[in-house]
Amino acid sequence: MARIKPQALLVQSKRKKGPTRISITTIVFCCLVVSLIVLSLVATYRHWLHRSNEQKESALSTFEDTGAFEGAKKYDLPGHAVINTSKGYITVELFKEGSPETVDKFIDLCQKGHFKGMPFHHVIKNYVIQAGHSQELQAAEDWTSKVKIRSQLVTSPKHEAFMIGTSKTKDSKGFDVFITTAPIPDLHERLIVFGRVIKGEDVVQEIEEVDTDQHYQPKTPVGIINVTLKHEI
Repeated sequence: MARIKPQALLVQSKRKKGPTRISITTIVFCCLVVSLIVLSLVATYRHWLHRSNEQKESALSTFEDTGAFEGAKKYDLPGHAVINTSKGYITVELFKEGSPETVDKFIDLCQKGHFKGMPFHHVIKNYVIQAGHSQELQAAEDWTSKVKIRSQLVTSPKHEAFMIGTSKTKDSKGFDVFITTAPIPDLHERLIVFGRVIKGEDVVQEIEEVDTDQHYQPKTPVGIINVTLKHEI
């Protein structure tokens, strides 16, 4: 048997102890796996980041919409009403800030057609004209019987002539409309003023001049045809 030379043994030993070679296919496969893992992590991160931003935007949008609605309710309500009567048009400026609850109620009733065909059932010269569906005769007669001497009164700005209001009486049926035709500060405890006539004073005076019976009811029907709400005049 031939003997192996020492030099050949040394070379053979080095070959056995040397590192095992990794194929190119294995390297490429590992790189692909790592790349897929990294891409998956990046996609997951972006998904959750996008979802978080959407939730924040949704919450902000909800808040802004709510705020916009409240703002619209408070500031974007119609500021004027045009009352079309059988004698002509009366334009009213609404006191949105001074009487917000009453103005809201008035606007709501206008939108529901509450004032269509409403008659002026009390007309008291140099005092007030009253439109409504109720027929509370005693109330108007009590008011006129309790009128004080106007020269001895300090006129309230809210109760000058051509102011529009409604009764404070809680048990009053419906929503009556009063338009003053003279300064009447004695009504401050009875009337909630929610606007003033800015155009059509002559129409108010024409209604005031109609003939009435002993109960201040017009002998010839006169009333409101409809009411149109407007933001600007």
